[in-house]
Amino acid sequence: MKYLFLILFLSVKLLVNAQVIQPGACQTQQYFNLLSNKRIAVFANHTSTINTTHLIDTLVKSNINVVKIFAPEHGFRGNADAGEKLINSIDSLTKIPIISLYGKHLKPSSSELLDVDVLLFDIQDVGVRFYTYISSLQYFIEAAIENDKQLIILDRPNPNGFYIDGPVLDSNYKSFVGMQAVPIVYGMTIGEYAQMLIGERWLDWKYTRKIDDKTSLAEMLGFEEKRKNFKLVVIPCKNYNHKSKYVLPIKPSPNLPTMQSIYWYPSIALFEGTQISEGRGTDNPFCIFGHPSFTDTLFSFTPVSKIGAKDPKYKNQKCFGWNVCHYLAQVNDKLQLSYLMNAYKMFVNKEDFFTKPKTDLPTDYFFNKLAGNNTLMQQIKNNLSEIEIRKSWQAKLNAFKKIRKKYLLYKDFY
Repeated sequence: MKYLFLILFLSVKLLVNAQVIQPGACQTQQYFNLLSNKRIAVFANHTSTINTTHLIDTLVKSNINVVKIFAPEHGFRGNADAGEKLINSIDSLTKIPIISLYGKHLKPSSSELLDVDVLLFDIQDVGVRFYTYISSLQYFIEAAIENDKQLIILDRPNPNGFYIDGPVLDSNYKSFVGMQAVPIVYGMTIGEYAQMLIGERWLDWKYTRKIDDKTSLAEMLGFEEKRKNFKLVVIPCKNYNHKSKYVLPIKPSPNLPTMQSIYWYPSIALFEGTQISEGRGTDNPFCIFGHPSFTDTLFSFTPVSKIGAKDPKYKNQKCFGWNVCHYLAQVNDKLQLSYLMNAYKMFVNKEDFFTKPKTDLPTDYFFNKLAGNNTLMQQIKNNLSEIEIRKSWQAKLNAFKKIRKKYLLYKDFY
């Protein structure tokens, strides 16, 4: 009987292990041989782990020659404020140089890649257009193509990869928080998105001179030839598909500490372009939001200075609004607009609701950069219904879905 129990136990264990989602970084047998005897530059942060061990530590212990680390927004250790200026440094554990790719320096330079043979990219994304890691990914791919370097992407599951929704970005509103014509929630992993950037020819070449300059034209054509010959290697996730509800083992950035905040982020982050607090400076950012002027019968909270939110909106001021931490069922399949629309209706000084830039140009409004257009702001001001707003997205959403399908590495959710 005990042998029967042991066999049953082992069978169950094997079945469970076979279904556990594993990021590409865990598939070391698929990429370690590609790194052997090469000089490696790694784009990574605190989420770049193999189980509980950091990828960099694993590579170094395996005698792989990591010559430098590139770090995105929030830094290599993931504790910097959103938008905070970061400086280059040395990793205290491995003594490997860290180069920040944020702020004015977004792309590795040719001089920074002279002593590099292979570029390795491993970052946990959350599948939202204005979460800036996919912008960093684009620049990293462009640098690889421009400098004839091999690029290996260690793919990771998308925790919001089970749906697609939101307005598709208008190119007039292109910025670091939105570089491509994709919806707010685009339903792709980093590896799939990278293949789309390359396949759809959405990459930019590095030269900025006018197209009628003969040298410029020759260089642009040279980049296009390199793009055609570029061979991207994506190490896929194991046991993942777009129906998966992947639970992140580590918070991807300081203000996304829980799965609730990750699920609500695509909807609530639009408040960052308004006078409404999005909950930074609380224990539940992007699940708590409000304003000091709202009625005191609503949920109350007081933002304070925290790691990753040193100077949040309305610091040390009592705000009134909403707490949606326990309402995951509402955000599992679409972007939520009702709270944004209701907050606008409740806000007394409606002319000040959307944070104004110095220029007052539509393209300079941060809300429009997040939304990807000027239309959503106008629709809210004009009191359109949610049904009407959603209908205005559909044509471009359907066109994007056709493009997306071509680059999927995993079974889709429909």
